[in-house]
Amino acid sequence: MTPTAPTLAVRAWRDPDPQAHDLPGMSLGRVSLPVGSDHAEHLWAMGARHAELEGGVDLAAPDEAAHRRAIDQLCLVRDLTARAVRVDWDLRLSPDRAAQQWKVLSHLQPPRSATGLTDAEDALYAWRTRHYLCKLIWRQGPGFVQIRDRRWGDLRRFTADEPRYQDAIARLDRGAHHTEVPAEVLAEFTAEHLVLRLGDLAWWLPYRVSRWLQEAMAV
Repeated sequence: MTPTAPTLAVRAWRDPDPQAHDLPGMSLGRVSLPVGSDHAEHLWAMGARHAELEGGVDLAAPDEAAHRRAIDQLCLVRDLTARAVRVDWDLRLSPDRAAQQWKVLSHLQPPRSATGLTDAEDALYAWRTRHYLCKLIWRQGPGFVQIRDRRWGDLRRFTADEPRYQDAIARLDRGAHHTEVPAEVLAEFTAEHLVLRLGDLAWWLPYRVSRWLQEAMAV
């Protein structure tokens, strides 16, 4: 029996500064990330503070396997962004939805390149110059979930205290078939641009924080 191949692979270093990569002990080499693991936690525990994603994130591919792979890759970018680990990655947008897709992803660390946009350079410049940590986050409180969204220039805050919302977030966190989540809950999340849809899959965009990365009043 042929073993299942790892879902993702990255090159990783212990320092976010590229000028330090060639120093002794800084390179972690090519890291294969096992299926089913918390990839960001795995890299963090290894000491990775800079990662280069192998293979571009393709949101334009039509098949289900490509959708699953893209979401796995985006999970890694999202969760490394939450830890302030530098990520080098490349993005291919769906031409018919490119303008919206890059904006809903703009809380993630900016990619090195983005194809599928007619104004790719302008979009990348805006993404790079306007990006900061905690731009779209969620946190679990005692009996409630709170989401804070600053992707659109102002603070949009949502609080949900019904268990069905917390259950939906848990299902969507790694990407789930849209039928696994109550239709009305998914519709609410979609209306607020809190999920990304790729074919039949829906993926939770905000990243989780357990402590503020900036002063609370600035988040």
